[in-house]
Amino acid sequence: MGPWRCLLLLPLLAPALRAQQQQFMEYVERRITLLEERISQWHDQSSRYSTELRDFKNQVLGMLEAAEKEREAMRAEAESAAVRVERLEREVDYLETQNPAPPCVEVDETLMDKQVATAKQRKNEKYTKLTDCSDTIASVRAMKILKRFGSSSGLWTKDAAGSSEKIYVFDGTANDTVYVFPRMREFTLFSATRKAARIKLPYPWVGTGHLVYDGHLYYIRQQGPSFQVIKFNLANKTVVDSSVFPAEEQIPVFGLSPSTYIEVSADEEGLWAIYATKEDEKNMCLAKLDPASLDIEQMWDTPCPRENAEGAFVVCGALHVVYNTRLPSRARVQCVFDVSGTLAPEDASMVYFPKRYGSHASLKYSPRERQIYAWDDGYQIIYRMEMKKKMEV
Repeated sequence: MGPWRCLLLLPLLAPALRAQQQQFMEYVERRITLLEERISQWHDQSSRYSTELRDFKNQVLGMLEAAEKEREAMRAEAESAAVRVERLEREVDYLETQNPAPPCVEVDETLMDKQVATAKQRKNEKYTKLTDCSDTIASVRAMKILKRFGSSSGLWTKDAAGSSEKIYVFDGTANDTVYVFPRMREFTLFSATRKAARIKLPYPWVGTGHLVYDGHLYYIRQQGPSFQVIKFNLANKTVVDSSVFPAEEQIPVFGLSPSTYIEVSADEEGLWAIYATKEDEKNMCLAKLDPASLDIEQMWDTPCPRENAEGAFVVCGALHVVYNTRLPSRARVQCVFDVSGTLAPEDASMVYFPKRYGSHASLKYSPRERQIYAWDDGYQIIYRMEMKKKMEV
């Protein structure tokens, strides 16, 4: 095609080219408009997110300020509570100073000699039973490990005579503070002592031979070479009576518990004291104790050895001594002494306790529940006993 023909076609092609150019410009404008809309949308969202972030930041700052104010308020309340507690302690100390002095625990030497002579006169006499109890232990029916609390030595118990459900805990062999839990549940569930009340005794105890009986605590105090039984009223927190134990040259009653010199025990007949002296240092002695006056009503020499003994308790007037070994194994009742003479030693059941952690630091028999509260290397255990009549054993 010649140049002249191209020139003739230019006027014909120009409208088509302009139309394509117009379409292309419209397409570009639409794409730019769409892009601008997206940019505007992104800007709106970014602004909204920035606003929400700023609001959240302000909210968090407000919460932090409120938390700081609450912390300061709690600190002020804690300081105020500490001041009130300190003031209360001062008031309690003042009230204690206003209470009458506890009975004098010093006993006149003449009276002491008279008590010893009277007790020796009644030593090994035939015992007249106060009740018709004729049961004895046949076996350990069940065992329940409650928890681990305190040191390796101590004791825990309920009131052996009353109906109270309170749990009394004596941690250690030399202390002056008793923990009191309102029920078994609080003692079992809580590892700390925050659920327990505290009773501070006027004199520290020694050993693990103490007892809660009919609303009173009977515990052992050492003063020089002598040992005293302190009767403490748990309701009004005062010493009701005290008495020097009428035995000379006492030695630890259990070979495996060198800190215990007197074991106060309760059974269906009342209170008993288990002890040992140098006069017959191989075997234990037993005494019937008057819970009202703390007088010794009667005393017996028993055939039960001290060696390898870890604890003892009385059931229906019969002393049961639990033995172990210095390398702890399975504890067992290996000596029984019945003060009424109705149960011969050879007829008594040799009761075995399930092997647990070590040797028992204390064994407290509950006559109203027919079970034993034991302290084994810091573990608190309940042994439920199977009972039988003495003539059936």
